[in-house]
Amino acid sequence: MASIQFASHFLGTNPKKYNPSPILQSYSLTSSTKLSSSHRQRFLLCSLTMNGCEADHKVPLGTVETRTLLMVPSPAAARGRLIKAVSDLKSQPPSFSSGIVRFQVPIEEQIGAIDWLHAQNEALPRSFFSRRSDTGRPDLLQDFSSDNGSSDWNPVSVAGIGSAVFFRDLDPFSHDDWRSIRRFLSSKSPLIRAYGGLRFDPNGKIAVEWEHFGSFYFTVPQVEFDEFGGSSMLAATVAWDNELSCTLENAIEALQKTMLQVSSVIMRLRRESLGVSVVSKNHVPSEGAYDPAVSNALEIIKDKNSPLSKVVLARSSRVITDTDIDPIAWLARLQCEGQDAYQFCLQPPGAPAFIGNTPERLFHRKHLGVCSEALAATRPRGDSMVREMEIERDLLTSAKDDLEFSIVRENIREKLKTICDRVVVEPQKSVRKLARVQHLYSQLAGELRKEDDEFGILAALHPTPAVCGCPVEEARLLIEQIESFDRGMYAGPIGFFGGGESEFAVGIRSALVEKGLGALIYAGTGIVSGSNPSSEWNELELKISQFTKSLEHEPALHPIN
Repeated sequence: MASIQFASHFLGTNPKKYNPSPILQSYSLTSSTKLSSSHRQRFLLCSLTMNGCEADHKVPLGTVETRTLLMVPSPAAARGRLIKAVSDLKSQPPSFSSGIVRFQVPIEEQIGAIDWLHAQNEALPRSFFSRRSDTGRPDLLQDFSSDNGSSDWNPVSVAGIGSAVFFRDLDPFSHDDWRSIRRFLSSKSPLIRAYGGLRFDPNGKIAVEWEHFGSFYFTVPQVEFDEFGGSSMLAATVAWDNELSCTLENAIEALQKTMLQVSSVIMRLRRESLGVSVVSKNHVPSEGAYDPAVSNALEIIKDKNSPLSKVVLARSSRVITDTDIDPIAWLARLQCEGQDAYQFCLQPPGAPAFIGNTPERLFHRKHLGVCSEALAATRPRGDSMVREMEIERDLLTSAKDDLEFSIVRENIREKLKTICDRVVVEPQKSVRKLARVQHLYSQLAGELRKEDDEFGILAALHPTPAVCGCPVEEARLLIEQIESFDRGMYAGPIGFFGGGESEFAVGIRSALVEKGLGALIYAGTGIVSGSNPSSEWNELELKISQFTKSLEHEPALHPIN
């Protein structure tokens, strides 16, 4: 037992830390879901930098600051300036025993963050987050937040390598863990952000492919490349805390080693297909097993004694290719069809890359304003304007799809009411069109009762009925019984915490990519009264088509206007 406690301490599962309110705490953690000591030791090997979860979150950092240097014409010049600035910090260190300092150098040219990341020779850990374009949709958040000029520093995409400080644990994400992250953030340094995500079910058994992600994983990158509209920025961040035996001197030396790996030779990625060939594809569950699972769920939904009105059943598809898949090149390819979606990549040391091209926002908080959305029901796009209008009309008038969508919208509305003084919904129902599919859609926004309430937002909104079901507890228990694979971070919150604002997408339309093992592609469908097993299976195929077709030689699709 002593050896397990020793490993747990270094993993961030500090025996002294009490987690009174973990997200998804209603799952009971049985002996079958706990990790063995050997599993925990394998996890330990990935802990390469300071784990902020082990610090006392009640003790503020000595300093949280950003130092902006003069603009330069190129990434190479920016790298040179950062190396000098870090060297100067080492020779003239601040007197604080803990802190985080970000140096940032604006670059005149706009360079793609994903292109920069691809040039870094698979340096790990790495992260990427690209916000979606909301052009053409009303900005409900604007009515609930005061901007204070922070939008001037709002990147389109962010890529990072290394980890100035990370946050990871095997226990469910708790209020204490959130406060540990907030300790390193400040509204005065809005671009110091912790990027990462949470498991869909943090208390479920962790499969081997997900073990390095823990129950949650967030990182503040050591070296970061920010892409803005018309310009770029290269940044370097150093974090230290003597109480965690991570001194400023050690943190600077680690950052300098990472800086030496940074490449300034950046080539724009080709956005064509990857050109690999799919050798095999295996679904879990198979179609033969999926049909009775849907039928079983429908029987429970129809039972008058059951409160269940919807459950989302997911599928994991193992795709093996003739050559290894480059996850960053794949993500760049998906980005061609994803202007109306978030793109993300999370890859801790020693882990596969979790990538996604998700259209769904969980929430966006800016000061006291918070917005979310309802997204449900799926149809393909039409191959002509006439066919497109027919499909849209069918989607808007379908009783089954209206039921599925209404469950999601009303559930999110009620959850927002628990943390907001006022909630608006606009529009009540519309159609959201993506490159290959279209969904029913509605925006929701409200005013938070207090600004630093992000843990409350996560606890209230995750998981939504769009990825779990309704009521959530009953749906989650049924998912646990039916699904035979680990969702991991699929359908979990993926995004960032920041001092001035935070934003999370829902990790759907996603895949786990590992060298030599191809990729696991995830998708799910909502089962409600009126669902048909074969139609739901076809919807799964439609949802993963953007991944499977982009692997080979099909050109990117662009929506019909």
